Amino acid sequence: MLELLTEKFSKALSKLEKNKKLSEKQINDFLREIRTALLEGDADYEVVKAFLKRVREEALKEDLSKKLSPYEHLLMTVYEELVKILGGSKADLKKGVVLFVGLQGTGKTTTIGKLAKYLKEQGNKVAVSSTDVRRPAAMLQLQRLAEKIDVPYYKFEEGLSAIEIAKLASSKAKSERVDYLLLDTAGRLHIDDELMEELKSIKEVISPSEVLYVADAMQGQEALRVAKVFHEKVGLTGAILTKMDGDARGGVAFSIREALGISIKFVGTGEKLEDIEPFYPDRVAQRILGLGDVQSLLEKAQKAIPEDEAQVMATKVLTGEFDLEDMLKQFEFIEKMGPIDKLLSMVPGLSAYVKYIKIDEKLIKKKKAIIQSMTKEERRNPKIINMSRKIRIAKGSGTSISDVNKLLKEYEQMKKFIRSMKNAKGPLGIPRPPFRF
Repeated sequence: MLELLTEKFSKALSKLEKNKKLSEKQINDFLREIRTALLEGDADYEVVKAFLKRVREEALKEDLSKKLSPYEHLLMTVYEELVKILGGSKADLKKGVVLFVGLQGTGKTTTIGKLAKYLKEQGNKVAVSSTDVRRPAAMLQLQRLAEKIDVPYYKFEEGLSAIEIAKLASSKAKSERVDYLLLDTAGRLHIDDELMEELKSIKEVISPSEVLYVADAMQGQEALRVAKVFHEKVGLTGAILTKMDGDARGGVAFSIREALGISIKFVGTGEKLEDIEPFYPDRVAQRILGLGDVQSLLEKAQKAIPEDEAQVMATKVLTGEFDLEDMLKQFEFIEKMGPIDKLLSMVPGLSAYVKYIKIDEKLIKKKKAIIQSMTKEERRNPKIINMSRKIRIAKGSGTSISDVNKLLKEYEQMKKFIRSMKNAKGPLGIPRPPFRF
């Protein structure tokens, strides 16, 4: 997410990190680099100009507390201004009818499916419906997504207008006491008056709690330009950015709040239905500055690892016990948490360099296959694995004896690491992990 900005910001900041004092020229040079990075990221020029002006004014102020070094003062200033421009705090989604608008091809219908799944998992009663009478395939797509995630799809007789469908769907959601009705609307390849009039009429009839614009994050300023028209004609309350896992330069995310005064509510981070997450301005600001996103990483871990399993693992760390069955569980947890490059992008200090790290996702599957080819006795007591057992394990997992040896060596290194963690007095005492993927 926002790899271009992360790389550029981190590079510009690293030049100043060791300086005990920062001159006005150094700050101006830094801001010039940031300006270039933001414009390359396709951010709005006026938004960039206003942002840099505020950063410069704050950065040149003397730190009266003297608790921060000049570099830390600059870093904190950039961070605080980034958080402000990205929205300040997480924007909640109001319950009621949520109207989705946007152009064709931005992933609007799929986003509704993702959000419905997310909201349902949060304990809400959710239903979906579509007013896109011009494209029956879009209606069918949403209906199938609803069936897949087991939420009601409100289908009505053919021949009704988009406005009539919206009215009926809203009335049904109210009678069934649905927390969220996610209502899809027709898209276009470009903006036209007919579409805008239809959207205004739908909004007038159902009085939605939210009007969300779905934007392709890869479109940059073009997405912002289109959003402005929708906002002027219909009145938006928020936005959802799709394809944030792709070559998203960050221009829309950076500009939309300042330019339109609306918040980004959610971002799509992949193709799967679970690939959607709330937009946290502070966490995104941390990622842009190369500070990682520990909060999101912990949330992913808590979701992937059952509480009882986490307690067992913690006990094993404290006692220094660790066998190959534990190692297998760790690999399974990592797979549940998502692609490794996404996890590494949340680790402080690594986010700016993830694209340079070669990650072989197949390697975890290979390691799992090796352990799964062992007997329970071998997993719990690897010392009994002799050459004949290695030959059998390699054959059963479709790997080589060399692969088996590498895994056993990695296991021994990990075991030593676990033991050293047991004796560590604090975070700075924890040694660097000896294993890699």
